[in-house]
Parts: sequence; C-alpha cells; structure tokens
Amino acid sequence: MANIRIRNTNERLTGEQEVKRFLNEQGILYEHWDTGKIPNDLRDTFILSYEKKEEILNIFDSEIRSLANRRGYKEWDIVALSDATPNLDELLKKFEQVHVHTEDEVRAITAGNGIFTIKGDSGYFDVELSAGDVISVPVNIPHFFTLMENRKVVAVRLFIDASGWVAHSYEDPEFKS
Repeated sequence: MANIRIRNTNERLTGEQEVKRFLNEQGILYEHWDTGKIPNDLRDTFILSYEKKEEILNIFDSEIRSLANRRGYKEWDIVALSDATPNLDELLKKFEQVHVHTEDEVRAITAGNGIFTIKGDSGYFDVELSAGDVISVPVNIPHFFTLMENRKVVAVRLFIDASGWVAHSYEDPEFKS
C-alpha cells in the first residue's frame, strides 16, 4: 500500500483512504489493483522475458483496459528494473531529474517498489509505491520516478502515445534531492 512523505514537514500519510484523498486533492489518480492473482513464479521476478511480460499484461488486462478507457490511454507495456538491469545506475541518474511530460505518467506496480517525487500545492512529496499501487501523474506536473532501497520494480506503463512520452527538464530552485 502506498505511503506519502511530505518533504517540507516530514509528515507521513498512510492507509489507502488517506493516501487516495491527499493525491486526489493534488489532481493525481491513485487506485489499487489486486496482485493476489499473480502466479508465485512472477511475484519476485525482476528479469522478465517477452513472454513473462505478456503474461503480466494478460493477468491485468481488464484493469488496464478499464483505466485506458477512462483516461484515454492507447498503449501499454511492462518495465522491469533491478540490479540485473544493464547500466542501472546511469539509467537512474536520468530518472532522478525533475521533469514534466506532455501526457500523464502512469505506473501500475506489479512487483517491488518505486517512489514518485511530485511537486504539489505546497511543495514536494514522495509517494512510496508497492505491488498493487497505481498512480497517474498528470501532464505538466513536475516529478520524477526512482527505485527504493531494494532497487527492484516491475510496472505496467500506460501511454496515450508512447513516441510522444518524452521527459522535459524542469529546473526548480525549490527542489532539494
């Protein structure tokens, strides 16, 4: 279940309803999918073949299509990151830069953990995500996504147009890493 840390006060928000309320106030979609239907051999697997990625997409097909229909997403894929990912540290350095997109950035975590750092109404906050958490950061909201200490995540990503899903740097003197 997602947790939130508000950076300027170090306040923590926990519990699905409290997290959902706070994110909703920021204009951010949050929902939770049932990961109990993932087979045991996929629960803690972070190196995925094409076939295993397709299996995960098939498991969550109804949830993906429901979200896509509600929000206008047209394409989706799976991203899997772990210490086995080539050049992971270099890749994370690119991720860990505050940026915006011209469409929503969507993650549905199916295994592992990740953090979205997002600029809200009163400063930056961290959304700590785990398996089952789904978040959609709206267009032009400053943010970045990175891994947590375990450095492992598998996530479904949804796009309106994957070719247009480009990070645009956002310089912000308020942001402190």
